[in-house]
Amino acid sequence: MKTILSLAILCAASLAAHARKDGAIIITRLTGNFYIYTTYRDLGGHPFPSNSMYVVTDSGVVMIDTPWNAEQTGPLLDSIRQRHHMNVVICLSTHYHEDRTAGLDVLRERGIPTYSTEQTLELCRKKSEKQATHAFTRDTTFSVGGLQFQTFYPGAGHSSDNIVVWFPKEKILYGGCFVKSVEANDLGNMADADIHAWPTSMKKVIRKFRNPAFVIPGHQSWKSVKSPRHTLDLLRKAGSGKG
Repeated sequence: MKTILSLAILCAASLAAHARKDGAIIITRLTGNFYIYTTYRDLGGHPFPSNSMYVVTDSGVVMIDTPWNAEQTGPLLDSIRQRHHMNVVICLSTHYHEDRTAGLDVLRERGIPTYSTEQTLELCRKKSEKQATHAFTRDTTFSVGGLQFQTFYPGAGHSSDNIVVWFPKEKILYGGCFVKSVEANDLGNMADADIHAWPTSMKKVIRKFRNPAFVIPGHQSWKSVKSPRHTLDLLRKAGSGKG
């Protein structure tokens, strides 16, 4: 059973009721040592959730993507330390948008190595977003404290640089904003999307990572593993002008 945890910095028993109004960070245990943390931003007058992940390993905590704003990053790092008695030792950003990179400077200031693809790094420079301290040029397997995870660039979709992250032992697919939640009624932010390439890119992911135990989209609910195929359905509707 998943357990929802609230950050100590909020100091309020009624966190769940007020999280969206207060800009809270909600931490949810996914399975084992995997946790989803959700931050919020006001979009169109309504708070909207952004999902990121961290994993506790024997050598420290692996973070996938940062909070939506820099101000939440330090308190999150402190809370992780207090909760797990471990520091974050690496962070990987899955594309250049602010909801994946906003906290990178805070991590750098604390001496935490941060990674992205070279393509993401170049877009961060071009678009004046925060930048990782290290970049890689091809799909890469990381090993930290007994945890292994793989990056995969499927091609353009939500953005030209979006990657997904696969945890092979646990069969967890972190799709980020490349994957739309089954709660989503549309494709969301399309400012940098390639609607023509996205379906082909998504099919690559579906074929490569079969029968995942969990699929984590960048926004909204992750309770269904059908979100990649739901994304394809949304793309078909958008391509045909239906919706």
